[in-house]
Amino acid sequence: METSQAALPDGSTKREEELRAALAREEGGRRWLRRGVLLGAVALLVGAAVVVRARNKPPAASKYMTQALTTGEVVEKVTATGTVQPLLQVSVGAQANGRVTKVLVDFNSPVKAGEVLAEIDSTLSTTQVAQGEANLAAQRAQLASARASAENARVALDRVEKLFAQNLASKAEVDTLRGQGNVALAAVQAQQASIGAIEAQLRASRTNVTYTRILSPVDGVVVSRTIDPGATVVASFQAPTLFLIAQDLRKMRVLADVDEADVGKLKEGMTTDAVVDAFPGDVFRGVVKQVRFSPNNVQGVITYPAVVEIDNPDEKLRPGMTATITIRTKEVKDKQRIVNAALRYKPTPPDGPNGKPLPAPPDAPLAKGEGRVHVLVGAPPDEKAEPRVVKIGVSDGIQTELLGGLSPDDKLVTDEVASPKKKGPF
Repeated sequence: METSQAALPDGSTKREEELRAALAREEGGRRWLRRGVLLGAVALLVGAAVVVRARNKPPAASKYMTQALTTGEVVEKVTATGTVQPLLQVSVGAQANGRVTKVLVDFNSPVKAGEVLAEIDSTLSTTQVAQGEANLAAQRAQLASARASAENARVALDRVEKLFAQNLASKAEVDTLRGQGNVALAAVQAQQASIGAIEAQLRASRTNVTYTRILSPVDGVVVSRTIDPGATVVASFQAPTLFLIAQDLRKMRVLADVDEADVGKLKEGMTTDAVVDAFPGDVFRGVVKQVRFSPNNVQGVITYPAVVEIDNPDEKLRPGMTATITIRTKEVKDKQRIVNAALRYKPTPPDGPNGKPLPAPPDAPLAKGEGRVHVLVGAPPDEKAEPRVVKIGVSDGIQTELLGGLSPDDKLVTDEVASPKKKGPF
């Protein structure tokens, strides 16, 4: 016997509707299950990311810039500028008047002592020599005549004196001949004096002839020449300078202008380095030879000249070049050093209630040879810069010798890291 089922309005039976409802409930449960699994997986991933990020989070950044101690040399230096000059420079002039007939050397010509540099017309001088020699010969002839007259007077006087002794001649005759003899001797002396004067004049004339040949007084190099053939030289009042000769260009000197604040650090024998613009890659070694007491005053700036002798084996340095001299006044090696930035550092004072920095408390005075640094203590974010007084020595302006007051592992604060400014709401 079959059971009949009532039809629903949409044409389906009640049984079919129940089946569909059951299927819908089952599908909904599965959908919620999938959603739960997905949400759980997402939660696990987020949690893992948080843990990893927490573990890998970088440490807090330091707000200070630091520098460790180093070991090495520190050289205290004084820098000055000056002009390069030959170690010995000789001015060669003319002592004779006349026209220049020959110039035998030029700029940069090497010369030897006694070498002829130029010649001046010697016609006038040689004529004067010839005239002097003629005068000398004439005076010598006159001297011979005077001596003969004197000898005759002496013989006559001797004969009359013998006759006078025999009462054969009078006293008046003796006196007359004695007077004539004295006159003859005086004439001889006068001629001798004249000859002396003529000989002196002749020597001067011969010297003037030698002056027409201008000679080098030293071995060296011609660095200046001011005459040409045909020029007229007038040396009546002052000998004009015709040549400048540098004795040896392998040794030069620099007259360095040292500031008055640094002159007390200089001593003779200190080593130096010199550089010139013409050869920027070359360093020329030298030695301080003299620190002069005479000051130079240029517009109120006082400097003192220091004479520095420089080796110039390749003859690269030339007279007149401007050289920068670095003088090593003090030098230490294999010493602990601190950077000068650490000695200059001062902590930034905190802000006050009004947002402006509070005035920094005054530092305790330092004794001679002391400095103040700040050592980094602690770790971020609780680190701080702790002041320390240290003993210091030689400084080169960048680093300073440390004599005591720090440990090798100390980190010196040199500056502060700029913190980002807080931004307002707008």
